Amino acid sequence: MLQPFGEDIWIADGPTTATGGFRYGTRMAVVRLAGGALFIWSPIPLDEALRARIDALGEVRYLVAPNALHHLFLGDWRRAYPAASLYAPPGLRRKRKDLAFDGDLTDTPPPAWSGAIDQVMVRGNLITTEVVFFHRQSRTAIFTDLIQHFGPKWFTGWRALVARLDLMTGAQPQVPRKFRNAFVGRKAARAAVRRILAWPAERVLMAHAPPVVSDGQAFIARTFQWLLGSA
Repeated sequence: MLQPFGEDIWIADGPTTATGGFRYGTRMAVVRLAGGALFIWSPIPLDEALRARIDALGEVRYLVAPNALHHLFLGDWRRAYPAASLYAPPGLRRKRKDLAFDGDLTDTPPPAWSGAIDQVMVRGNLITTEVVFFHRQSRTAIFTDLIQHFGPKWFTGWRALVARLDLMTGAQPQVPRKFRNAFVGRKAARAAVRRILAWPAERVLMAHAPPVVSDGQAFIARTFQWLLGSA
């Protein structure tokens, strides 16, 4: 379940979840920081097998929800690792008042992982403000919902039609149409994407698309050309 994706970074895919009648896969990433501290991005359901693999890598110290849509399993991880610090993206504190967050994600990495992981808030979207990360050592950019791609048979019936119109099942990963239309603050969004493009990304992880393992920076530039090329 837990697979290496580069030096000191692992990924694990979990079961599907349903949102608005649509099935989505779940994926998490684990980054090992100096001293063995573990940074957990977008946690998936935690079972005994996954916990054993995680604990063998180091100590879970930081639990991170990258946007206000990826939060379903934070409570289970919080209970399993009560000493870990829980970080919230914009909007999640209001949504999950049952959770005690220790910090808020901003454009500046906290001292806990600065120097190892960079981050940028992609503002200006009505759906969610996503925090995109960059693991320096493996040169991996980590997106959540802003880039998606599903196989042509993933959705069926009317959902397949909606997914196709939403650019979710095309020939390559894309920013879904609903997210494109929700960017009312395009100036802020373009500034964020340009900061992301300054990273020397070789790999790209996404929650809902196959990983990209080479030429990551060029992939990101192509994927956001619709935004960067607009006025």
